[in-house]
Amino acid sequence: MIDFEYKSFYGVSDLRRVVKILRGEGGCPWDREQTHESIRREFIEEVYEAVEAIDEQSPEHLREELGDVLLQVVFHADIEEDAGRFDLDGVADGVCKKLILRHPHVFGNVHVADSAEVLQNWDKIKRVEKRQATVTSSLESVAKSLPALWRAEKIQKKAAKAGFDWDSAEGALDKIDEEARELRAAVAAGINAEEELGDLLFSCVNAARFIKSDPEEALRGACDKFIRRFSKLESAALARGQKLEDMTLAQMDELWDRVKAGENQI
Repeated sequence: MIDFEYKSFYGVSDLRRVVKILRGEGGCPWDREQTHESIRREFIEEVYEAVEAIDEQSPEHLREELGDVLLQVVFHADIEEDAGRFDLDGVADGVCKKLILRHPHVFGNVHVADSAEVLQNWDKIKRVEKRQATVTSSLESVAKSLPALWRAEKIQKKAAKAGFDWDSAEGALDKIDEEARELRAAVAAGINAEEELGDLLFSCVNAARFIKSDPEEALRGACDKFIRRFSKLESAALARGQKLEDMTLAQMDELWDRVKAGENQI
């Protein structure tokens, strides 16, 4: 029988205790087998589920999903504690020191006029802290594990701070046209199509910055819109007594245009 006190309410220290029991002798075989790498994807998925709860504006769902994210943090820290490298308190110590260092206008005697100046100071302090002596080193510091659209956006913003940027949205939009032509040529030639597609997507992210749009959110919205329109297309086909798999592309295009025109009239 495990040595554990059952309660009506558990705190963070209790979560650490539960994880320690699960990963300890007499605990759960599955939990003991896990490594940082084996549960890496679960960590990512839990964060996305927490973001979905934010989008739903559901406090109850958010509380649950934040708990799952916190479990991941505690679990990874417990793995490191067993290895003798650091523990959860070490994690908290590091982030506290980082916050204190990067907020000299709160914990020091630096004066700032507004939030924009706060961000400028934050970037300067971060570059010194991480020994980023060049702009290239700051670009290289952007996590490769980020969704590609967000990574592209962060890289572009850092380059823009060094003055490497278009003067207006027109330049970014013209670049999209240029990259689209290069992609067409690559497809026709049968070479470098994927590389040219990447360049086109990168250019689209540049345009997103100029219209102050989150590229990931824009694409997510496009996905939702496609599903909504496709659902209407399928419903229209069924109303005609037809299944999509029995229709020609031209017939589906005709219904798609009707659905799109109907939405534009609203």
